[in-house]
Amino acid sequence: MRLLRRCALTLAALGCLAACASPAPHHPAPQRLYGDALDTRVQMLMQAAHVSGLALAVIENGRIVHLRAYGERDTEKHLPLTVDTTMYAASITKAAFAYATMTLVDEHRLDLDEPLPILLPKPLPDYDKYADLKDDPRWRQITPRMLLSHTAGFANFRFFKPEGGYDPNGKLKIYFDPGTRFAYSGEGINLMQFVLEEGLHQDAGQLMQQQLFDRFAMKRTGMVWRDDFANNLAIGYDEVGKPLGHKQRGSVRAAGSMDTTPADYAQLLAGMVRGDGLSAKAHAQWLEPVIAIHSVQQFPTLDTTTTHDNDSIGLSYALGVVTFRSPQGPAWFKSGHDDGTNNLILCLQASRDCVMILSNSSNAESIFKYLIDATLGPTCFPWFWEGYVPYDHPQWRDAAARSLPHPPCAKV
Repeated sequence: MRLLRRCALTLAALGCLAACASPAPHHPAPQRLYGDALDTRVQMLMQAAHVSGLALAVIENGRIVHLRAYGERDTEKHLPLTVDTTMYAASITKAAFAYATMTLVDEHRLDLDEPLPILLPKPLPDYDKYADLKDDPRWRQITPRMLLSHTAGFANFRFFKPEGGYDPNGKLKIYFDPGTRFAYSGEGINLMQFVLEEGLHQDAGQLMQQQLFDRFAMKRTGMVWRDDFANNLAIGYDEVGKPLGHKQRGSVRAAGSMDTTPADYAQLLAGMVRGDGLSAKAHAQWLEPVIAIHSVQQFPTLDTTTTHDNDSIGLSYALGVVTFRSPQGPAWFKSGHDDGTNNLILCLQASRDCVMILSNSSNAESIFKYLIDATLGPTCFPWFWEGYVPYDHPQWRDAAARSLPHPPCAKV
């Protein structure tokens, strides 16, 4: 009993009390790996989980200390993945867009709490793209802070039905009062882009280029496809290794149209954790939690089932990124997921240590927990909420099958 009490007191101080109730067997706390030991661990995990290609960056005190690419960008031609290979960023685009948007807040060009009727020159439903909202006056309550923190009330995208399935003719709806709960929404991020372009006359692509890509020398990054990307391009692969190609996106979408390279995004991530390009006030505002998250998992985005599994780490959404309390201080992250694309950025803000993982395989997320452990040590990362079920524990994939709540600090 004394040992259990000591465990509880210690972990409570770290914001990870739930770990004491873990139903999983005990393992020693993970230790950070470096150099050859880290390379060996990455390659072993990739082989075990059938991951075609993966790039890894480790940042310490705001500086890149490890940047490697492993595996292949094209398995048919046996072309190696490199740190200069063009890869699809998917939704880690959202974190970059939110960061760039904060430069407008710094310049006093954007007020995060001004509602859409003030920001736009005409009512939102008067624009064809948003005409579906003409009979719902709640659009008038929506602010940039709500859009960037996924609290505006939208589905992920209008063509994804709340009960599941895809409807190409789906209507845009507000499913709950804006600002009252979290529900991940690419639709909301794209509306934020629309607000910048229509209300502030700020082209989102130019904003990203000037504030991020130029600032951090991201020469092989763009919000739309460029022909020069083709000479070193990652092909995406599904769970059984089927090639999915690489989409050539022709229009800027803040929710996820970015192509980048491991070297480029690592430079951006290091700059973001340092706060480059933002005042200290704006950087803190970017990472300030807006709303607590009580969903069991991030998706399906409109699922109303709740849990207290992540209360001990203060899981919340800020502006474009998720925040939580780790044993090493405040942490923030953003994932990116698509068929053939699995990405993650995770930073410990106090030490300015980060890990970036980019992969062209749909299997990569099944090793993300182990890669986080190997690069950052104990973090209490909410891997189950993110859907990062380890490849060697498939029994944890179905939340309904869990006999006990799965705490965020559970040892695998």
